[in-house]
Amino acid sequence: MAHYDTLSLTVDDDRIAQLTLDRPEALNALNSAMMAEFAAALVEATQSGARALILTGKGRAFAAGADIAEMRDRTFGSMSDANHLALWERLADLPIPTIGAINGFALGGGCEIAMMCDILIAGESASFGLPEITLGIIPGIGGTQRLTRIVGKAQAMDLILTGRRIDADEARRLGLISRVVVDGEVVEQAQVIARQIAGSSARAVRAAKECVLRADQSSLSEGLLFERRWFHSLFAFDDQTEGMTAFLEKRPARFADA
Repeated sequence: MAHYDTLSLTVDDDRIAQLTLDRPEALNALNSAMMAEFAAALVEATQSGARALILTGKGRAFAAGADIAEMRDRTFGSMSDANHLALWERLADLPIPTIGAINGFALGGGCEIAMMCDILIAGESASFGLPEITLGIIPGIGGTQRLTRIVGKAQAMDLILTGRRIDADEARRLGLISRVVVDGEVVEQAQVIARQIAGSSARAVRAAKECVLRADQSSLSEGLLFERRWFHSLFAFDDQTEGMTAFLEKRPARFADA
């Protein structure tokens, strides 16, 4: 693994990658150095053959937002010319499943990065919010778009225009996260989920992820066609035969790529 200053990356023997934001003294505030290292670490995780990636934060926050001290003196030119913040979007494009393990604060950019994950679980004391409006700006890493798709217009307007925080229970009720777990067990539970995913056919997992994402980006008829094409295609691979044979023989499947 490469050395990083603002985060750490590990890949275990089960091919589960864990990417940990590591600026605990700043509540893992997002800055330019972390953004560049984040993009590089995602490439490294993919090239390592990882089957799933867990994203979490070190200390008492997942990420408490952008580094305001770094961002305050930026200008329109410096933000737009360099397309500042664009590298964070690499997480949304990752082909392998991603699991956000939210400990503590996930605010501003931290909340936006969390929403890029495929599965989100959070500790009981976690909190979420998009407080950019209180700084005279708006979310800039997809917050207005992803949150609206996840929770609907009314709730998104409420959260974005007021900048208020919500706790883990409300986040689950709104559909922002899928599970609330005991504080201190967030990463452990994310690892359980990751290993369950990694034990399935990698092709089927990728197909399922692409189909669910397509549901956000197309009409129902287009999504159904996309799903059907993937469903048919998976019958071209040995994983389908092995999975169904294992089911009939009442034994665990032994997928070639698992």
